[in-house]
Amino acid sequence: QVQLVESGGGLVQPGGSLRLSCAASGSIFSFNAMGWYRQAPGKQRGLVAVISRGGSTNYGDSVKGRFTISRDNAKNTVYLQMNSLKPDDTAVYYCNADGVIGYWGQGTQVTVSS
Repeated sequence: QVQLVESGGGLVQPGGSLRLSCAASGSIFSFNAMGWYRQAPGKQRGLVAVISRGGSTNYGDSVKGRFTISRDNAKNTVYLQMNSLKPDDTAVYYCNADGVIGYWGQGTQVTVSS
């Protein structure tokens, strides 16, 4: 049973930064891709960023240039560095492995507010 555990969420002021971590119970190298999704109240869950086994990355339009996804295969962990945060980034952030029909973490709340 694969488990994904997110951490690093919290309250931050606009313009600030946070780094989310997603620790997997097994080897993340076994997954074709890992990613981060987010869901704000009243909105559908949407893609934030994804990284392939080979290291290729893709980002949602609203976070390009501000967020960076990375992976440490030795630590079985995926990261999301979030800079220049905006109130619209407020959401629950979910770690994912192998796409929407794959595995999900429990989510971590990110709130951007002054």
